[in-house]
Amino acid sequence: MDENNITRITVIHLVGCATQPKIEYLVFFLLIIVYFMTVCGHLLIITLVSYSKSFHSPMYFFLTQLSLSDIVIVTDILPNMLNAVLVKEIIIPFSLCLTQLYIFSVSEVLQCLLLTVMSYDRYLAICKPLHYSSIMSHHACWIVIIIFWTLSIFIELIKPLNISKLQFCDTSNIELEVTLLGGFIVVIPFFIIIVSYVYIIVTVFNIKSITSRQKAFSTCSSHLAVVSIFYVTITFVTPLLNPVIYSLRNKDLKQVVGKLINTIQHLPSNN
Repeated sequence: MDENNITRITVIHLVGCATQPKIEYLVFFLLIIVYFMTVCGHLLIITLVSYSKSFHSPMYFFLTQLSLSDIVIVTDILPNMLNAVLVKEIIIPFSLCLTQLYIFSVSEVLQCLLLTVMSYDRYLAICKPLHYSSIMSHHACWIVIIIFWTLSIFIELIKPLNISKLQFCDTSNIELEVTLLGGFIVVIPFFIIIVSYVYIIVTVFNIKSITSRQKAFSTCSSHLAVVSIFYVTITFVTPLLNPVIYSLRNKDLKQVVGKLINTIQHLPSNN
């Protein structure tokens, strides 16, 4: 093949929505508000988990990683989205587009893996409580997180590398690879989550006390809601709703927020 006879993509033209200026500014400010709400919500969760010793457990440790990945996703997507709202047409370098796709893909894969290990954490806590402390140790959690980050970073390298080598209009091979890889990443974690919750539900219904049954299932409700939203949307809604779900459905988080607010209010009087 003659290398001089190859057309390579250098830039991508992103066309914005053709709407009235007032609507464009309204959408722009709404997106700004959504972004700050999302980032502040996740930063609050990370701060609370780090601030309170009662949250130094595997579930909350994985929750901080989930919040971190959500921040990465919205920060990766929003800048170009905001630019596209105000500008009729923007030009994005192809390398920057691939970088943005790569960061987004890594974060999505990481979230799939995190939601999976969080479901396994709930399975151990409810079905195997005597083995929980030995299996889900602090050291083991750090090893899991390092493995997940490494897998996400290296697995998703396949996608931008293949796209960067695209030379002709036939993209069927790349589409097949992306589909198979995406299916592998999404389906297997989803299957593990389903199996974990089947065991959890069976164990919970075998509990004779109604109060104990409700208490056991309440520890999984927030995670189950996030998993459902994640696999239905897989994009923008999950990063926004994750902090809302985990904070509103968690009494401990709300109590720590109250203590933190009281501490801040009493700071001037102590000085």
